[in-house]
Amino acid sequence: DEPFGPGERGVYYIGPPIDHKRARCFLNEPSHRTHEPVIIERADHPVSRSLIAGSALKVLYRLKDAGYEGFLVGGCVRDILIGITPKDFDVATDALPDEVRSLFRNCRLIGRRFRLAHVRFGDQIIEVATFRAEHGGDEPDLEGSIEEGEGDAEVESELAADPDDRRVLDDRGRLLRDNIYGSIEQDVWRRDFTCNALYYNIRDFSIWDYVGGFADVEARVLRLIGDPETRYREDPVRMLRAVRFQAKLGFTMDPATADPIPRLAALVDGVPPARLLDEVQKLYLSGCALRSHELLRQHRLLEHLFPATAAHLAAEPDGMASRLLRAGLESTDLRARSGRTLTPMFLFAVLLFGPISVAAQRRFDRGLPASQAIAEACDEVVSGQARRISLPKRYSIPMREMLALQPRFHRRAGRKALSLLTHPRFRAAYDFLLLRAAAGAEDPELARWWTEIQDLSQEQREERAEALLPEAGEAGPAKRRRRRGGRRRAGSSPPA
Repeated sequence: DEPFGPGERGVYYIGPPIDHKRARCFLNEPSHRTHEPVIIERADHPVSRSLIAGSALKVLYRLKDAGYEGFLVGGCVRDILIGITPKDFDVATDALPDEVRSLFRNCRLIGRRFRLAHVRFGDQIIEVATFRAEHGGDEPDLEGSIEEGEGDAEVESELAADPDDRRVLDDRGRLLRDNIYGSIEQDVWRRDFTCNALYYNIRDFSIWDYVGGFADVEARVLRLIGDPETRYREDPVRMLRAVRFQAKLGFTMDPATADPIPRLAALVDGVPPARLLDEVQKLYLSGCALRSHELLRQHRLLEHLFPATAAHLAAEPDGMASRLLRAGLESTDLRARSGRTLTPMFLFAVLLFGPISVAAQRRFDRGLPASQAIAEACDEVVSGQARRISLPKRYSIPMREMLALQPRFHRRAGRKALSLLTHPRFRAAYDFLLLRAAAGAEDPELARWWTEIQDLSQEQREERAEALLPEAGEAGPAKRRRRRGGRRRAGSSPPA
């Protein structure tokens, strides 16, 4: 049942016959290295041009017509093989970035860690990367970010400022910059997982497989290329990518890929907060937030991304914040799968609600008003969290406003209470109220009242709000009426 056995229909080798499923070829193992791919003919795989975006085909054909090699590579090939519609299409080529730019007027070069060409077609961007060279010995290299669109986008002028400094590493062995180009045979060893190292050739519509990725996709196995510990040290974000692919694809993580993660999880602390923000949004906003969260806890990564949240969940594993977090992530997944809008600020409110509620309670106990206590608690928790994951103000400020509105839902009596319905953050705050009620943190009757009031006319709303006012005999002492006409000066006589 070997899908890559010599002589099988539709599969042929360039070079001597090998058992590709067993004789895997990994980075840092040069004695087992082969540069000969297994080629899967078009008749034996489901990747059709009808499933590829027209803009990606334009890029591939223009590269081919100009005499360059052009391959679809990475996540888009993998997704089509397992029946998922790709969101992005990425291209690998032997053309240098400047040569790619000369072919496309709608092209812009970006990237400092690795120089990439972005070819824009309306709202769609096709990312084109030049094949990268491998390095001998133990010198680390960088997996391409083109499969999932990661990378450090920089303006083109910054790229030209340092053309000779092509490869820079920090003291931990993490790559900061890498612009050394090579061939497809070298490029394949620079990728992260075998399922992401499949190349679709536009010349004959075949798939080129150097590392057994086709078999791993069929077996639903997530396997890192090369020595896992070395690859994780080169780029700790690979551990987060492993979790994301496991959650998103439903693959089983190969034990050799999974085992080092808890031991090396602390390496994530050295990743720039802005890059972690991008990775966290991919983890939680792709329709598999709950599964991703569970895997982050399982692999001991959550405490390095959200230390305050991880500590709170460890102290109260069955508490209100834990129930709210689970309900919030389930709701996020439902919205993502139904194509509804997702707001990162709502996600971070869900993830940080436990620590924020503890910080707010300390302020309640000191006598601060509820809204002020919550706003100050948000600022405190966000300040600490930003040292791990960058939280821009476009997220943190709306989150603080939304949470600070929660106490106002308890004020329902009188027309003035209805002004909450016109607040710019009402909808988000109302959704969070429903979430709190579902988690047992709020009275369901309160949530029901605010749900029903939105469907009434203005007159009906006012009648319902005024019905909650105390009766005249229960209203207590009447407020002292303000004297009209201002204060009289001393010695002046009253008006006649």
